[in-house]
Amino acid sequence: MSELGANRYGKQSVRLVRIVRGATNRVRDLTVDIALEGGFEDAFVAGDNALVVATDTMKNTVYAFATEHLNGAIEPFAAALARHHVRAEAVDRATVSIREHAWEPLSTEGGASPDAFRRSGGMTRTAVATAHSDGVVIDSGLQDLVVMKTARSAFSGFPRDEYTTLPEVRDRIMATKVTATWRNGTDPADWDARHASLVHTLLASFADHDSESVQHSIWVMANAMLEAEPGIAEVTMKLPNLHHWVVDLTPLGQTSGDVFVATEQPYGLIEATVRRGR
Repeated sequence: MSELGANRYGKQSVRLVRIVRGATNRVRDLTVDIALEGGFEDAFVAGDNALVVATDTMKNTVYAFATEHLNGAIEPFAAALARHHVRAEAVDRATVSIREHAWEPLSTEGGASPDAFRRSGGMTRTAVATAHSDGVVIDSGLQDLVVMKTARSAFSGFPRDEYTTLPEVRDRIMATKVTATWRNGTDPADWDARHASLVHTLLASFADHDSESVQHSIWVMANAMLEAEPGIAEVTMKLPNLHHWVVDLTPLGQTSGDVFVATEQPYGLIEATVRRGR
């Protein structure tokens, strides 16, 4: 006898571009994902769609909500969509995830263009709103933020066995592509200001500390963010270790040390959540 396990469904990768018009236009370029969980067993086991919200309806709702709810930060927009979808009869939990792709005005002789833009690639801002019967939880964050330390990064003191070939090093390149999310304990007066402040704190702490490992760097950066912003409850980070290996130039009659080969695979992946102590 079989039974249905955990399940969810929704609409993925809804692409939305809104132009907020004014003396200087603003481009809002989003990718929105919606996932619903709840009493959908009959749809799976009996083919009964009476309680299934069509994923096409979810897509249309994203577009319909954009005019009224996408006038500021992406967090309130995600929360409005999550609250709307959790009201459906069978839905116990609605999760809305948003990635915002940044555009910046082109520079002209007269200053920043009011209506011409280029896609900026420094990082992608993210927001996830999860609505359930008790309310809405909002996680803010970022991804695709590539950073590097060319000094003051080490990895030593780790255990060794017959398969260990990695040398201990007290000064190495550490490069990573940061994915970070933070749980908002309170809603700020200005979501954009909180996001900008936390990104600044993350980068400043990355630059300023002496790293003993990627794990150590996560701890330092997350703690700095918690100290800087009382309104967040925890920080989760995912940091791949983007390895840079020294090229051996001695066969070419040169001294090795400052020329590296960057590798993409395989790579170490370090993840952790740092929360306020109880």
